[in-house]
Amino acid sequence: MTGDQNIPISQTRHQLHLGDARSMGSVPSGSVALVVTSPPYPMIEMWDAGFAEQDASVEDALARSDGWAAYQKMHRLLDSVWREVHRVLVDGGIACINIGDATRSVGESFALYPNHAHISTCLVELGFTPLPAILWRKPTNAPNKFMGSGMLPPGAYVTLEHEYILIVRKGNKREFQSAESKARRRESSFFWEERNQWFSDVWFDLPGTPQSLPGREKRERSGAFPFELPYRLINMFSLKGDTVLDPFLGTGTTMLAAMACERNSMGFERDESLADSVVSTVDTVLELSRLRLQQRLDAHRDFVKKREADRGELGYRNEHYGFPVVTRQETELVLSEACAVVSDGPLGFRVDHRAPPLRRPGSQCEPGLEERR
Repeated sequence: MTGDQNIPISQTRHQLHLGDARSMGSVPSGSVALVVTSPPYPMIEMWDAGFAEQDASVEDALARSDGWAAYQKMHRLLDSVWREVHRVLVDGGIACINIGDATRSVGESFALYPNHAHISTCLVELGFTPLPAILWRKPTNAPNKFMGSGMLPPGAYVTLEHEYILIVRKGNKREFQSAESKARRRESSFFWEERNQWFSDVWFDLPGTPQSLPGREKRERSGAFPFELPYRLINMFSLKGDTVLDPFLGTGTTMLAAMACERNSMGFERDESLADSVVSTVDTVLELSRLRLQQRLDAHRDFVKKREADRGELGYRNEHYGFPVVTRQETELVLSEACAVVSDGPLGFRVDHRAPPLRRPGSQCEPGLEERR
């Protein structure tokens, strides 16, 4: 890389582990600040085979039309992962788990299988503190808003159009004692208007972001969520330089978001065929990081323009960018861009990050970030 040598570079590291997250022995206890993941959903048919590979009695239960036995056996497999998640999290660390409930007919019986309820109960039994969850209202193109017998009561069923993002904490609130950690926390802040959007308990829409992900079959098999979901959660619940873990990495979206957010990351994936998909996902990080950074800056400028037109000049200015912000907590906020990604051992990556000043255009790492006059 060339460019302005006065702009500091930070580095993050990212590692894919091919293996079962029920045993994450390579991850030291108390070493992960944040978990963001979406596991296979019990009682969703596309994941039946994966659960049955780990426990043959799952297939037996489905074959004899015992849906509730299959549901319990599937969750028993996931429970072991949540136990490992508790072990590897730091005190005060957060876990965010995207999970949907399932509706399914097994034999002659139709039922809702409340996956979020089972996982919530398991997390509390493991010692996690539950925090307010997010309902992700997923856009749907389905023309019908019901299941069952159409317009004849009482046999129609409400259509599920939302999933949960369960949020739990290990122990008490995380503490920041050192000057370095306090400085990282201030630099990792988000805009006031982002706080108001991100910390709503209902997410009606997640804005799309261009991604060059591999074929549809692998995306469906991994249950990949949109980039914006882990991107928000990582910014909301971790600091720059923290380590983020996804025990069900799939095609690598959480790792991609961690790279874009200047966090370290690691992921576990049982399906070795998805390794190439993770590499392909990582290849998009430079463009995606730049685009998302530009979106956030443009959105803040638009917000400031409207806010000051309505209410007058804002009381604070960000020290790095020089633009107005609403609160003192935003004055040291710095958004960094991924500038380079290189291989770092087998299935490992190193990412370089820079936060070029808007008033000094010309750095190789700052395309399109010149302050607009």
